[in-house]
Amino acid sequence: MRLKEFYEKDVRPNLVKEFGYRNISRVPRLEKIVINMGLGEAIQNIKVLESAVEELKQIAGQKPVVTRARKSIATFKLRAGMPIGCMVTLRGERMYEFFDRLVNVALPRVRDFRGVSPRSFDGRGNFSLGVREQIIFPEINYDKVERIQGMNVSILTTSETDEEARALLKLLGMPFRET
Repeated sequence: MRLKEFYEKDVRPNLVKEFGYRNISRVPRLEKIVINMGLGEAIQNIKVLESAVEELKQIAGQKPVVTRARKSIATFKLRAGMPIGCMVTLRGERMYEFFDRLVNVALPRVRDFRGVSPRSFDGRGNFSLGVREQIIFPEINYDKVERIQGMNVSILTTSETDEEARALLKLLGMPFRET
């Protein structure tokens, strides 16, 4: 809630000034955040998937969807339809609340953190970053973690270019590394 008010009071006017938007609806905003955990080990051990679903539920604040393999790959002993990961899509209040915790609490807890790469944009104003350990989030009890797992966090914005999205995320507090 705090971040959404900050966006409306401070970030939006700064973006209008910087890029010269005439229509307030053209100003870039966060659309959704997708958190994905790919678990190749779930093929042999289904308990890995169960613990990952529970941890992702604690981190995101909503129940994740179990993702399944689309096609069979014999070399990985994978069949179509087998559970191989979990993901959650955040919108609205939960999205702003998660982004706030990611930027202000979780990322500063990463060891040897020097900022996130400013090159991780896809050309259409969407940003992706990989998190190596789920234990950087304060909701995860370190003693109950069986395996340290990584996750992908994709931040989708309504901006049309990477420059607009970079300016939006920088104003929202994303700690970009100086290159």
